[in-house]
Amino acid sequence: MNMPHEMKTLSEIMEKLRVEKNDNEFRMTNEGFKAVNSDQVFKPDDLLITKTYRFEGMSDPADNSILYIIEANNGLKGYALDAYGTYSNYDNAAFDDFLAKVPVHEAKEEK
Repeated sequence: MNMPHEMKTLSEIMEKLRVEKNDNEFRMTNEGFKAVNSDQVFKPDDLLITKTYRFEGMSDPADNSILYIIEANNGLKGYALDAYGTYSNYDNAAFDDFLAKVPVHEAKEEK
């Protein structure tokens, strides 16, 4: 019998990334994804999405966010976080178009 997978919160995932020193934030700029703590800018072909997490608010289904776990071709690991709809941090068309070009290879989660 398979046991159901325990739902994780955004804060739990962010803490795990911090502990593993993979908490580098990637933000969308006009040039591409920029690593916040450096001057590095990446194009879609420089990146790989290794995991995605979707979160929905308990009282408001419109309260949605998505966390992308990303690895750059130089070994830098981090994340990009965005909310859906009116709460989005980005022009959704540009952000979504960029992410659609990033290859995805979802890794199985370690417990």
